[in-house]
Amino acid sequence: MGVQKRYNCAVEVTVDLIGGKWKPVILAQLKKGVHRYGELRRLMPSTSEKMLIQQLRELEADNLVERTVFDTVPPQVEYRLTEEGWSLVPVLTALYEWGRKRANRVDIELPG
Repeated sequence: MGVQKRYNCAVEVTVDLIGGKWKPVILAQLKKGVHRYGELRRLMPSTSEKMLIQQLRELEADNLVERTVFDTVPPQVEYRLTEEGWSLVPVLTALYEWGRKRANRVDIELPG
């Protein structure tokens, strides 16, 4: 068993799991429901395929996202939030609301 990481602040724990540009976006998309890989790619056109796969794997390893592979040709893969992932929904909602208000304050145009 490896050495347990040490944190000095509870915010570090959260940021360590969902930090970066894409993990919160992936989680926010999955809180809307189950998505296939291709759907996530279309919803996140600014990220590379390599980055999306890496981020999904990390979220899966951290037990925030569950990956289901169906025995079809070609294989169908779906992603959904785990129970632990669902526990982040209030955090994601707060980030969304703050971002929306900030965008309005500084004239950033958001889609939809």
